[in-house]
Amino acid sequence: MIKLKTALTTVALAGSIAAVSAPAMARDTINIVGSSTVYPFATVVAERFGRNTDFPTPKLESTGSGGGLKLFCEGVGTQHPDITNASRRMKSSEFELCQSNGVKEITEVRIGADGIVIANSKDAVKADFSLEQIFLALAKEVPDPNGGDKLVSNPYEKWSDIDASLPNKAISVMGPPPTSGTRDAFVELAMEGGCKQFDMIAQMEDENEDKFKSVCHSMREDGPFVEAGENDNLIVQRLAQDSGTYGIFGYSFLMENSGQIQAATINGVEPTPENISVEDYPVARSLWFYIKKAHVGVVPGIQEYVAEFTSESTWGDNGYLVDVGLIPSPRNERMAIAKRVKDLQSMTGKEL
Repeated sequence: MIKLKTALTTVALAGSIAAVSAPAMARDTINIVGSSTVYPFATVVAERFGRNTDFPTPKLESTGSGGGLKLFCEGVGTQHPDITNASRRMKSSEFELCQSNGVKEITEVRIGADGIVIANSKDAVKADFSLEQIFLALAKEVPDPNGGDKLVSNPYEKWSDIDASLPNKAISVMGPPPTSGTRDAFVELAMEGGCKQFDMIAQMEDENEDKFKSVCHSMREDGPFVEAGENDNLIVQRLAQDSGTYGIFGYSFLMENSGQIQAATINGVEPTPENISVEDYPVARSLWFYIKKAHVGVVPGIQEYVAEFTSESTWGDNGYLVDVGLIPSPRNERMAIAKRVKDLQSMTGKEL
């Protein structure tokens, strides 16, 4: 996994402000883009911020993590976003894109954790999937079920074709598109986790990592898996109407719609806050947002919005974001992040 190292920058904030073009002074509303998973949390914070301060309520747009980071990294100035949300960490290629476009100083904030669930209607039987079964159901290519060391186009049409203990129903799963951080995390944690259960594929990781990633991360395109866009609410609506369909989305959406849908256990583990926070649940991930430091002090309210987001009353163990599904980071981690954000420390390098 790519890790981005953070450190204090030596460039004065005034220098960052000077880098913003003249039109930057024309906008007085914070512009936030990015992850559909982080969107509900950011919306709650933005609405409270707008009610309780003299600043306008920030404008939020759900573009997906990849789409948000692309917009964020396009440049400095008010035609570009101030903050982007992400349900995965920024990639090194995205960091380099930011740098090449003059977005030199970026502050990274890990806001907490979330699990990715596979859910169906409460009217249907609750499922228990293994990572191996998830891979076999959704991968574009799978090991030949007739034996031998070769990959074939996915032949499985029903869950019971994979394992007799699974439902005798057609495989039907709705999930996020490639631009979504939820998709990135799902293929890395669930698909790759199941992929590695097969020795012939696991060996590829050392021999040919690109081929390994291609096999493990490629979703089937013949119908059983359907990309449903960035609007997770549409998936929830479909599940409530069709008991044979499953959906992939963040734990927070499960919490919001727990009256209609239920989550499958994965490897026998329930997606509960406790299991997700200690990573016992196999498909758990961190949530983030990124601040364009050059806009701080130019677009009013950015520092104040970030301070609201990183206060204990917001993201703490008893904060109001817990009520909408956020799983808080450990207290010592929150304290360290809040201090770093207050000082506006920026990412200055990266490590593989």
